[in-house]
Amino acid sequence: MNRRKQVILCSAVVMVAAFSASMLSSREKTAAAAPQKAAAPAPAQSAIERGRYLVENVAMCEECHTPRDGNGNLDESRRLQGAQIWIMPVHPNPNWANNAPPLAGFGGYTEEQGEAILEKGVGPNGVPIRQPMHIYHMNHADAQAIIAYLRSLSSAYPQ
Repeated sequence: MNRRKQVILCSAVVMVAAFSASMLSSREKTAAAAPQKAAAPAPAQSAIERGRYLVENVAMCEECHTPRDGNGNLDESRRLQGAQIWIMPVHPNPNWANNAPPLAGFGGYTEEQGEAILEKGVGPNGVPIRQPMHIYHMNHADAQAIIAYLRSLSSAYPQ
């Protein structure tokens, strides 16, 4: 895949993730503001299931944190194991990260560090996370759900 197509694909992924997160946020605000009716309670969704949904369908973490094969396809056998960043900035950016860290197992991160990344965009070193990572401003429950899901994944992969 040539660079131009990679940049276009990355831009599309970023826009879809941002739009999805904004739609999710606006739905939650609308639902919270709506008067409660006497309806049957919704079935409980576990934190891990919620985290899986957010990781796979909203934030789309696999796009950067999963290695790719020689054809540019995600290597599902190494899902969320960390990867070299395959997209490049349009203009030189000295703050651009070259690698996406492993997320499976959530090793090396404390609960507080994960919450700071997902809720405030601040990395474990106290510095804002580097592009191309999105700076999320998730609510606390969503951040905890993502952390629960990532911890549920094995950090080992078949060689």
